[in-house]
Amino acid sequence: MKQSFRKHSWAEPYKIKMVELLDMNEREDRENFLREAGYNTFLLKSKDVYIDLLTDSGTSAMSDRQWSGLMMGDEAYAGSRNFYHLEDAVRKFYSYKHVVPTHQGRGAEHIISQIMIKPGDIIPGNMYFTTTKLHQELAGGIFKDVIIDEAHDSESEFPFKGNIDLDKLDALVKTYGAEKIPYVAMATSVNMAGGQPISMSNLKALRTYTQKHGIKIIHDMTRVAENAWFIKQGEEGYADKSVAEIVYEICSLTDGATMSSKKDAMVNIGGFLAINDDDLFDEARNMVVVYEGLHTYGGMAGRDMEALAIGIEESVSDNHMHARIGQVQYLGEQLLRYGVPIIKPIGGHGIFIDAKKFLAHIPQAQFPAQRLAAEIYLDAGVRTMERGIVSAGRNKESGEHNFPKLELVRVTIPRRVYTQAHMDVIAESIGNVYSYRHEIKGMKMIYEPKYLRFFQARFELL
Repeated sequence: MKQSFRKHSWAEPYKIKMVELLDMNEREDRENFLREAGYNTFLLKSKDVYIDLLTDSGTSAMSDRQWSGLMMGDEAYAGSRNFYHLEDAVRKFYSYKHVVPTHQGRGAEHIISQIMIKPGDIIPGNMYFTTTKLHQELAGGIFKDVIIDEAHDSESEFPFKGNIDLDKLDALVKTYGAEKIPYVAMATSVNMAGGQPISMSNLKALRTYTQKHGIKIIHDMTRVAENAWFIKQGEEGYADKSVAEIVYEICSLTDGATMSSKKDAMVNIGGFLAINDDDLFDEARNMVVVYEGLHTYGGMAGRDMEALAIGIEESVSDNHMHARIGQVQYLGEQLLRYGVPIIKPIGGHGIFIDAKKFLAHIPQAQFPAQRLAAEIYLDAGVRTMERGIVSAGRNKESGEHNFPKLELVRVTIPRRVYTQAHMDVIAESIGNVYSYRHEIKGMKMIYEPKYLRFFQARFELL
């Protein structure tokens, strides 16, 4: 029997069995903690954080079934039965033929980049993601953004801002030749665009185009179930389909996928590379033995593969996804009532604050998103993260900062962790910071690591 939901009402489809007690510290303490962390929220200690919205990666709450699965871990070095449970789940819910477990998503990104990319290859994608782009570059590839223009406009209400612009893709094919494009990196629920979905119609058109030119589609499926929910809600012909059915259809239109299971599948660690091509699978199995572990565990414990197999099934539940997206939508609507400028429409895994508009008086070279994330923590102990100029890194040729159009603070909601009351506290705190935004000054970077600088960079206030 199909379930129907009212558009705006939601409730958690679970009850709480265990709680983790939190410390609530004073503003003076938070000032010291921030200073010690170089005003980088990644360098704060979790014990000093009240509400942790740094990421939804590995921070969700597992179910009783998943915790039970941990007790059924088969830690055999080779041929663990948990691997075969995981393989069955990937085939059943995601359609892919082969699966190679990895310690997390970037392990899969590394393997697919090394086996498919040759130096000088062009990798089109619907907006970059930090680790994905780095692995492509380390393999000698060059990333090219082919997302639609609406994705770079925080005010655009277009419902599928994750869509790929086929004209941009076609221009790359005509310029470089299809033989220089091993695959299109297609992400569902595009992170850097604000958790924005790709439509099924756009994906079908992409599939037709890539098949014509002999180009594969490699799917970043980290949040594919969230994307499926938006298709169910907003695309013609899908209202009566389940999230599980839509997820399966999305995956069936692609040739392979990298998965950070720490998001959709609600485990604390783990990921995989899924692939349909037998030859690529053989190469991936050989490589995972070198960099991760044997092909039947690939950097994961048996117990974690079992929890992952269960989490995949739970992630495609309509009841779960209704509450998951509903909580994010609720927070976004609260922030809009305070006048806070956010990415519209509200995305799947978090709220993305437009720091350029929030701190319009701070030049982008003075890191407004980094500064805003620090100030939000200072106000009420809520940890968020920067997604702007710091995350974008530097131009490889000139050495200058990359200046992305979007300068964002990501307010990421872990799954099944916080209550509606927490959402109210978050909204009130960010609304309070917005009320005195003109008093906030910029910052300068005083330490910059070589790779993925947003993780470890340190700053000083101007």
